Amino acid sequence: MTRSAFPVVLDLAGRRVVAVGGGPVSARRVRALVAESADVTVIAPYVCEDLHDLVRSGDITWLARDYGGARDLDGAWLVHTATGDPITDRAVREDADAARTWCVDATDADATRASVPARTDVTTPDGRVTISTYAAGDPRRASGVTDAVAIAVATGRIDLRRRRARSGIGWVALVGGGPGADGLLTARGHELVRSADVVVVDRLAPRTVVDRLPDSVEVIDVGKTPGHHPIPQERINEILVEQALLGRAVVRLKGGDPYVLGRGGEERLACEAAGVPVEVVPGVTSAVSVPAAAGIPVTHRGLARAFSVVTGHDEIPSLPTGSDHTLVLLMGVGRLHETAALLVANGRERHTPVAVVERGWTPTQRTTVGTLDTIAVLAAARGVESPAVIVVGDVVRLAHEWEEVA
Repeated sequence: MTRSAFPVVLDLAGRRVVAVGGGPVSARRVRALVAESADVTVIAPYVCEDLHDLVRSGDITWLARDYGGARDLDGAWLVHTATGDPITDRAVREDADAARTWCVDATDADATRASVPARTDVTTPDGRVTISTYAAGDPRRASGVTDAVAIAVATGRIDLRRRRARSGIGWVALVGGGPGADGLLTARGHELVRSADVVVVDRLAPRTVVDRLPDSVEVIDVGKTPGHHPIPQERINEILVEQALLGRAVVRLKGGDPYVLGRGGEERLACEAAGVPVEVVPGVTSAVSVPAAAGIPVTHRGLARAFSVVTGHDEIPSLPTGSDHTLVLLMGVGRLHETAALLVANGRERHTPVAVVERGWTPTQRTTVGTLDTIAVLAAARGVESPAVIVVGDVVRLAHEWEEVA
């Protein structure tokens, strides 16, 4: 026979909760209660380290003794028992029943009249979404189902958009999409994309994530290509603010990291100046991840202890010239010949290894390796195109393709 269960959500903020027992099971539940601002009293002769931390921080009250009977439950809105002693746990449960106070007995799934379901939380700018599962006395099954739903949320499979109209302004999130592969977009990034009414997307953002969005999500493409910026940055800033002021949830989905040569700082300042709430979510920067896709670490013991990331030529004369200092150039394919010559002119050896990694982390990824003397000719012969990341330094010898040169 299926056990009856009526799920309910309790607001325990400021309300007295009594937890009997001082072990790890009790600690897990007490931490959750403290997070919900409950007024928690723990009754136990001894407590585990996690509970001790909460006592020291003043988050809970600890009565260092055995359970003293029904009077210990006076004024409690909820009771939790997990002493591990069946006689004590039953006494707590019966005293709570007599006082008509709900009691969770974590040691006896069949006897308890109240249960705490397996739970995970997703925090969106529009508020928290709590996902919980009850499986009639089978907590492992409930946890498994909850974990599966949490994975679906973290990988962008569940629509988290607010359904009620906002009475005021919306919000903006600047989300780093990583180098373009779905799996390298962070879980937080997925949560926010699936919470958005509008997604303002770059050319190098993970497009399959965008392709999976519901048709009702407006996608605004502001992608740029080398030498061609159809929508200037100032207008992109205006779009973010305009959409948020209409009460919409806006995600600016960018390639790489918003704050690594991505103008995320400008977009954040524009939003803040207009009074729009803005969140910044770091991304896996292509400056590090694309070389890694080709087998190139930007630092490596014995080869390189530091690296620099640049986009233009003005910075090159001031950079270290040793091949043990890795140089990563973004958006530099069009001027590769000039860059190689400038590096040599400013002190780099002509035989310094160089790699150009095109379309990192995509099925069409390709790496061209050479030296400062040869790379421009090799790249031209192979028809190398943007997007690509250029790596200069001894670490290039670790590339999967370096045997072609060696």
